[in-house]
This record gives sequence, C-alpha cells and structure tokens, in this order.
Amino acid sequence: MGSVPLQVSMNARPYLHGPETEALTDALQGGQYGHSAIVEQFEQAVAAYLGVPDMVAVASGTAALHLALTAAGVGPGHEVIVPSQTFCATIHAIVATGAHPRFVEINPDTLCTDAASVRDAFTPNTRAVVPVLYGGRAVDLSSLHAELTRRRITIVEDAAHAFGSHCQDTFVGARPDILTCFSFGPIKNLTCGTGGGIIPRTPAEAQELRTMRALGIMQSQTRRAATTSYTVKGFGLRATMSALNAAIGLAQLQHFDEVAAQRQELWRTYADGLHALDGVRLVDVDIDRTVPFNCVIHLADRDRVFEALRGSGLGVGVHYPPNHDQPAFHRWHRPLPITETSARRLMSLPFHPAMNQDDVHYVISALTHALETETP
Repeated sequence: MGSVPLQVSMNARPYLHGPETEALTDALQGGQYGHSAIVEQFEQAVAAYLGVPDMVAVASGTAALHLALTAAGVGPGHEVIVPSQTFCATIHAIVATGAHPRFVEINPDTLCTDAASVRDAFTPNTRAVVPVLYGGRAVDLSSLHAELTRRRITIVEDAAHAFGSHCQDTFVGARPDILTCFSFGPIKNLTCGTGGGIIPRTPAEAQELRTMRALGIMQSQTRRAATTSYTVKGFGLRATMSALNAAIGLAQLQHFDEVAAQRQELWRTYADGLHALDGVRLVDVDIDRTVPFNCVIHLADRDRVFEALRGSGLGVGVHYPPNHDQPAFHRWHRPLPITETSARRLMSLPFHPAMNQDDVHYVISALTHALETETP
C-alpha cells in the first residue's frame, strides 16, 4: 500500500492550534510555574464552558480520581464498584485510598457498565461507584439514584475520555449529585499537556479538594507567602496543576468546539466505512451525544490483524487489557466472561483531530487488506 501517512502511523497524538506556544511562553516568563492565577483562570473557564459552579484543577486524571474518592469518604474496608475494562490508573486510584475494587461486567456493545451490573454488585461495604465513560460515552445511573442515596454510595465518574460529551441533554460533569473527574492528558479531548480536573458537588467539597491537592495546607499560596507559618489540616498530596499546563489548557479550550466537531466527523466516517466489513463490529459511543476519545472495533482474529497492521506501520492499539487479570489486582479477581471475551477482540484504530477523511479511508483499506490476507 506504499508508505503509511504520518497521521495514521500514530494511534493518537495532541493537536495544537497555534496559540499554545505564545500562552506557554507567557506563563514561563511570568515565573510562577506552580499554582497561580492562570490555573484559577483555567478552572473558571472550564466551569463556565460546562455551566457548573466550579472546577478544581489537579495534576492528573489519576490524582483527580484519588482525591475525589477521598473526599467522598472512601477508605480502608470499603468497596468501590468499577468495571475491569479501563486503564489501570482507575484501579490504582481506588487502591490508593485503602479501599478495594469490586469489578463488574460491561455491555459488549459499549464497553461501559450499566445500572443492572452495578446493582448486582452492591454489598454492605460498597461506598462508591466509579462508572468509566469509555470512549467518551456517558453512563446513566439515574435509575439507581434512590438506592444509592439510601445506601450512602457516591458516584465518582471516571470521565477521562469524556470532556464535552453529554448525558442525555446535560454536559458530563453537570449533574449536581455526581463527582466527575476529567483527564487533560496529552491525547485527551481537551489537553493541558498533563493535568486533570474535578467537578465538585458543593462549595465545601471544592474547598476540601483544593486543600488536599496542596498537601493539606489550609492557607492559599498567596496567604502562605505573607505569613510566617501555615496549618496542615489533614491528608494531602502535591497534586496542584502547573500554571504552564493551565496556560495550554486555556488556549485549547478556545478551540474545543472545533476539535469536538472534528472528532465526531472522523468517527462517523469510520462508522460508514466499517459497516461493510464482515467480522468487524464498531463499539458504539452514542455519537450524537459524545465527543469520542477513540475508535474501537471488535474482531475475532484480533492478534493476527493487530500484528499485520503494526508491522505495516499503522498505529493501532489496544485500550485496555482488563484489570481483574492483572497481577497487581489479582486478589480481587472475579470471573467476568463478557469483559474477557471482549478483551481478546478489541482494537483501537488511529484516531485524533489531525486526521482527515482520507486518513480514515486509508486505515479502512489497510484493515480490509489485513482481514483478507491469511497468515502464511
């Protein structure tokens, strides 16, 4: 097929619009690389975009999950319901609180968990549910609201893939009864280079999260600089977002609607082209409500096709090997036949905003060739 186009040689990559360079330079010259007014501007801008009262910026999506679970009161002796089909960071954040994961099944069409699977997993020790918004698709657990309230179980959304997506007619993150965690990592829908964010439920929770992200110190950085002491209230991490990353995020946010539209267009182009391929099933992201993070398919002969495409230079990937089979989490293993079957078949196609429709057609052509070519 000739040389592989650069854009499809990578599974995903950041997309820069241009103003990021100037914004980063200004932040560098400002001389405050930790928490600063730029971080607060980014928090306010994201909150305004989503139509929520506040957003707490942190160092990563993993830190967001860890701090949100801690703020929800999750700790030793508790269980957290979570699908195994997620990046291992989700599970590490749970384990870091002293709690342990209770792995649940996914819907094979969406790779997300659902209300029925969550309800079946409740135990007296359940303290939180972490629905993973795989691929950017929202997970609606509203039918469980009364039972979750009665059991005092908090929903902490892992929305690392889902910035800009909607649950019904509401932005992910805008439900007042849910703690939502975003990742602003290198290849996410909205990137800060690295970073994360939490949408708190109340002003008091926002303040608690801000204190924890700054090593448990109650006073702001400005107040600390003007006094001879400070007060460490309780648990904390060094989890503040750098001003440098916030500057990138502010520049990115100005162009987010363009990126969202491009991601949806690319996904729809894939859907149109993949429809005709026998043995290939596209994972459904509910594209009319979703800003898709990736484009994932199921195919029976995954390993052979994966090796053939990687060998030809195409940037396919696997997101992700399930966690209940990982050595680090094996003590919490439960049989999950749907997850296990899906894991043997799923493959991520190249997908990022720098691609165009010709790139998508190239990938589909390469996939078609790999499917038709038998192993010697």
